[in-house]
Amino acid sequence: MAPQSSNRIRDHFLASAKLKQELASGDMPKTVAEMAARIVASLQKDGKLMLCGNGGSAADAQHLAAELLVRLRASFNRRSLPALTLATDTSTLTACGNDFGFDDIFSRPLEGLGRAGDVLLGITTSGSSPNVIKALTVARAMGITTLGFLGKDGGAALPLCDVALVVPSDQTALVQEAHISAGHALIEAIENQLLGG
Repeated sequence: MAPQSSNRIRDHFLASAKLKQELASGDMPKTVAEMAARIVASLQKDGKLMLCGNGGSAADAQHLAAELLVRLRASFNRRSLPALTLATDTSTLTACGNDFGFDDIFSRPLEGLGRAGDVLLGITTSGSSPNVIKALTVARAMGITTLGFLGKDGGAALPLCDVALVVPSDQTALVQEAHISAGHALIEAIENQLLGG
């Protein structure tokens, strides 16, 4: 392997670690704990967590929903917790994209599946994904708590979130890596608060 390639790989890991260390030294732990508390409050009143995002963020949404529906830690078996993504049903996505537009692919199913007291976690590395912003807007109008895993400066999504974690980077991969680490910490905190894990 060429030394230049090895150096770039090392530099990526170091940049990711540095960004996570900066987040860990700031408000991130309190922010994620507050998100967990809001989700737990919803779950205790028969609410659910819904998640949405595009591309890698859609994959993160599915990943985190699976951690709640199944489990995060092999050493901690517990009941399944209600979570769903708004991006896994290809029939709904394509019908909505075709009939209404791509900006509605999350807000349209949210209108039918969401209830006051639920929680929506919108994930956008730019903070400006129109379909995530529309879902957050609709959620607020429905009495749904809005959370955000955002990037850059939070973008237009930031003021629509009751609680938001902003990863201050414009490098999408680094933002996504911080988001999934925060997501794992979030699920663990939910388990600990709700079920004494």
